[in-house]
Parts: sequence; C-alpha cells; structure tokens
Amino acid sequence: MSAALFSFAVASLLIELTPGPNMTYLAILAAARGRAPGLAAVGGVALGLALLGLLAVFGLGALVLEQPWLYQSLRWSGVAYLLYLAWEAWSDSRRPIAPLDPDGNNWRYFRRGLITNLLNPKAALFYITVMPGFLTTTTVRETVLFATAYVVVATGVHASVVLLAGSVQPLLTRPERRRVMGGVFAVLLIGIATWVAIGTAR
Repeated sequence: MSAALFSFAVASLLIELTPGPNMTYLAILAAARGRAPGLAAVGGVALGLALLGLLAVFGLGALVLEQPWLYQSLRWSGVAYLLYLAWEAWSDSRRPIAPLDPDGNNWRYFRRGLITNLLNPKAALFYITVMPGFLTTTTVRETVLFATAYVVVATGVHASVVLLAGSVQPLLTRPERRRVMGGVFAVLLIGIATWVAIGTAR
C-alpha cells in the first residue's frame, strides 16, 4: 500500500500544481489582502476538502453524481458564488482600504474558503474519479488515509501559493493600483466561474 500511497501523493501534487479555482482564488485573496487572510482561507479550503473526502468515504459523493438535479444545483451555486466574489473584488477596489482586524480574526476568509471549496464540483469529482484508481482495497481505513494524504498535499500547495502571492500585497495599497487590480481580480474570478460552468458540465 505504501507504493500506491506514494504514487497517489505524487499524482495529487501534480494535479494541485495545475491552476484551478482554489489556487486562483487564494492567490487573488492573498495579493489583495495579505498573507493572514489568505492562510485563513487555506484553512477553510482544507476543511472543505476533508469534508468532501468523508462524503466520498461513505459513498455520498457518488450519490450526488447520480442525482442530476443535485449535481446541477451544486455546480450552479458554485458559479454564482464566484460571480459574487468577482463583484465584491471590483466594488471593494473602489472604496478606501478597510483595515484588517487588529485581533487577527480572519473567520470571514476562513468561511469563504470553506464555501468556495464545498461548492467546487471538481474537488468532489477528484475523490470519486481519481482516488479509487490508486486504492488497493476498499476498506474505510485505506480510503481515509488516501483522502488525508490529498488534503495534506493540497494544503501545502495552497499555503505556498498564498505566501508567494502575499508578498506583493504591499505594492497594491495605492488607490489607482487597487482599482486596476480590483478590475483584474474581478475578470479572473469571472473567468474561474466560466471555467467551472464549462468544465463541470455533464
């Protein structure tokens, strides 16, 4: 099983290094608000991945795929939420910079990371379509182990993206730069929403 787990971890790393909704959103957030909010969102995404992994362990992920109305509801809710984030990125860039919480309370960003991930059909599809190909047995113990490995790998990649993107945040504090970048971020988020809508069509 160790060889299969290692192969799965490598595959997970390669998949996570490919830009997707989670990575792009986290990079945008860290570049706009800094590393602390970005890392809080990483925690939310990690929890979302763990919850989706548990759903897959107990077969609920497959149930979603078998119910077209349920799958489509999840899919379009994710698209709508990304469009809302795009609108917020654009409108926030036109207002004075809101101060960061001095107490370091980034629950808002943690919650958004969680919601963004739970409404991302591609995350659920990974557990249902990719992970089973690496499992050597169908036991709950092995499935949980593999799902945990994926969460660890994905969280490491996401945290690295946030730390890199957060390093440019101080350069974006001037009003004219914020307006330009707000427009760029909004367009990128609209692009992600379009990507999710097209890429997850069934």
